[in-house]
Amino acid sequence: MEYDPVSVWYDASVSIAAGWLKIGGRASYNVAAQSPEHIRLQLKRLALNVEKLEEDGTLEIDDWYTATLGQKSKEKYALDSLKVHDLSIMFAKQVATSEPQVGFLMVRDDLSGLDRFNEEKNWVEFLPTQMIPGNRARQFTSIRGIIRGIHSDWAYKQLEAAYDGVVDFKLDESTDPPTNMMRIKNIRNVSFDGRWHQLKISENFEVTLK
Repeated sequence: MEYDPVSVWYDASVSIAAGWLKIGGRASYNVAAQSPEHIRLQLKRLALNVEKLEEDGTLEIDDWYTATLGQKSKEKYALDSLKVHDLSIMFAKQVATSEPQVGFLMVRDDLSGLDRFNEEKNWVEFLPTQMIPGNRARQFTSIRGIIRGIHSDWAYKQLEAAYDGVVDFKLDESTDPPTNMMRIKNIRNVSFDGRWHQLKISENFEVTLK
């Protein structure tokens, strides 16, 4: 997902995870731009029993956020470092020891934060050489958000070439009032509607197509 900072991507990402859970899937929400408690609160607004889902392992909330503050997380699932060197070691261990997880969804709300802790070339190349093939080997679906307009053109081109699909979120300020929009920019080997579509935000902050 490539998103404008003022778009509804963060609420949409939680809505995607909630929808997956409601149809019986398992999900992990990797939170980097918001606190874990914020995500739990939003999932509860979307009528999910978060405590039960976490207890039985259906939902995992992976805390990247606390590491961005330079603090130690108290969450069950968490990263202590966002340095590529540390991420590479951790990720290699996960791939080596985990079984295929068909039907599992992983949502990462923001990968752009890696740029604060690493040289751009290092974190961008880590994704297509380790993270993406490792996740494919484990056979689960992964959705990752990246902020539009703050990285180099090289970074966006490298990531767009590496992923199976690219989706855009934006706030269209040419309308009155401004309109939240999304489109599928590209998906490999699948026919798709590439037009912009308006989004609806409900009172509980669920994001759906209008």
